[in-house]
Parts: sequence; C-alpha cells; structure tokens
Amino acid sequence: MLEPIVSAALDSLGFDLVELRVGGTRQRPLLDVRIDRRDLEKVTVDDCAGASRAIEARLDADPSLFGDRYVLEVSSPGMERPLRTEGDWRRFAGRKASVKSAALGGRAEVEIVAVEDDAGAVRLRLRDAKGAEHVLGLADVDEARLVFHWKP
Repeated sequence: MLEPIVSAALDSLGFDLVELRVGGTRQRPLLDVRIDRRDLEKVTVDDCAGASRAIEARLDADPSLFGDRYVLEVSSPGMERPLRTEGDWRRFAGRKASVKSAALGGRAEVEIVAVEDDAGAVRLRLRDAKGAEHVLGLADVDEARLVFHWKP
C-alpha cells in the first residue's frame, strides 16, 4: 500500500523508487527510501530534499498511514545498489554483482554479461577460476546488489 504512494510522488519529479524499507517502531516508524534519477545522472542532495518534500506531502495527506509521527530518510541507492528490475540489469551490464539464488547454490559474486532479450533472464559469468556463464531467470533471483571493490 505504501510503495504506490511513494512511487507516485517520485514519478512526478522524474525519479524512480529503487528501494523502500520500513523500520523503526510502531510509535515512530522509519521510512528509508532510495531513489534514482531517470536521466542516469547522480542523485544530489537537492534531489533527495525535493523527493522528501513530495513524499511527505503525500503521506501527510493521508494521516491514517502514519499520522505525523514518522521519520523519512531519502537517499541515493549508493554504490552497492540493489538490482530489482530488468532495466537495472541492462543498465549495469559489465558490472559485478552479488546474487542470491537457489539456482546458483546460494550467494555468488558474478559479472553481469547481458540481459537475454524477451526471456526474462540474465546471463551471468561466475567470478571463479572457471568463469562459467549461466543464464538465470530474473524470477529466480532472491536478492541482487552491485558489488564495489576498493582498490588498494
């Protein structure tokens, strides 16, 4: 029920909802919202502030959701952002990701090779000595995030 409200507020500003997490306590819920720009530019502090105001306006318009006792945090998805949609997988082809899937035997670090056209699947190269490629249905992905390795 909350995701469509947040998505609508962001849509009006040209942002996409990357991740929405609700935590905190019953008396003081915490909404953690991660946004991305549709023009593929980096998310700025001003973007987060504008998105926060738009989301707050929608939440405050329906006091049955949280009343006025909630904490809203809006930020960029970060360097190790989640991969949720086919568009995310396409956008980050060539990058490394951590993927959790029973089809891979649990969690594995992979390189995103490509999204298979019209198949709802992604081609991945395992980051091991063999470098084997696998085609994994997006529906079989339990969780996926980009991986960033700091260079010494």
